[in-house]
Amino acid sequence: MLGHHYTHTFLETAVASVNAGCNLELSFGMRNNIFMRIPQALAMGNITLQMLRDRVRPLFYTRMRLGEFDPPDMNPYSALDLSVVQSPEHRNLSLEAAVKSFVLLKNIRGTLPLRARELPGQRLAVVGPFADNPRVLFGDYAPVPEPQHIYTPRRGLEMLGANVSFAAGCGKPRCQRYSRAQVVGVVAAADVVVVCLGTGVDVETEAKDRSDLSLPGHQLELLQDAVQ
Repeated sequence: MLGHHYTHTFLETAVASVNAGCNLELSFGMRNNIFMRIPQALAMGNITLQMLRDRVRPLFYTRMRLGEFDPPDMNPYSALDLSVVQSPEHRNLSLEAAVKSFVLLKNIRGTLPLRARELPGQRLAVVGPFADNPRVLFGDYAPVPEPQHIYTPRRGLEMLGANVSFAAGCGKPRCQRYSRAQVVGVVAAADVVVVCLGTGVDVETEAKDRSDLSLPGHQLELLQDAVQ
């Protein structure tokens, strides 16, 4: 609220937050912690002790239900490791979630879905900075699995027996250095072209927002070259 000029001081922010029902702060440390001003607000009469109790009660009730104060040996989740998280059951569930969450904006001429049984007879071109770069496929705060469990678009299509040609065009999402000849050369010989574009954590994460929705760097040019 301070950064958006809704309030002018940390004390004002603490009072407004508590009055609004906020009971948890994600701070940058103890020195810049807004809620460290709560004792001062209480002493000045801006908030009451009963209000603080009402705010704290559901917060600690939830934390206790989550087992945050239990010894580690009492928490069954503390024993989980990657062998459980990356088990076949969990990977199959992730695959199902991915398939069911696709959003298809247009399907002109019924191009999709590509049928696996027909792919071996077709030439596919997979292009773009997201086509075969595992590092850029994960969002902010996402856990990165072991390499053998990461499937890029290129790797996934090759596993289906397709004749896949690949050209990144540019190595990073910002796409500052773009090789048009590389992309055009691969696309020109293909029956089907898969263009993989986006932003990734190099472009937008928490505290790194964009002022527009344009594709970074030369990515739009890459897309236009592939279409043409």
